[in-house]
Amino acid sequence: MAQAVSFLNDFKLGHYMKIPPRSMFLVQLIGTILAGTINLWKQWWQRYNYVLSAALDAGVAFMAVLMYLSVGVENTSLTWWGTKGEHCDLASCPTAKGIVVDGCPVN
Repeated sequence: MAQAVSFLNDFKLGHYMKIPPRSMFLVQLIGTILAGTINLWKQWWQRYNYVLSAALDAGVAFMAVLMYLSVGVENTSLTWWGTKGEHCDLASCPTAKGIVVDGCPVN
């Protein structure tokens, strides 16, 4: 009974806001179907959400071990741009106006 009164109160509010009854009914119907679906799977989620949590934690742990083994054991490092030396290759190029050095893109 309380749900029917709440349903009618929503229709009354929609009428005051000049929303067509067909649109209000459609939105109420979609909301009811969505809420029913969520409530149907609520017990399932309460029972099995720890599996998802454990899987995510285990995935992070496995990835950390994999990164340690792939990067640290063979004395290799990642060769990304800018990590090759102590400085950027372009840092030795002058930026003053009028100075031209071969190999530098700045003129």
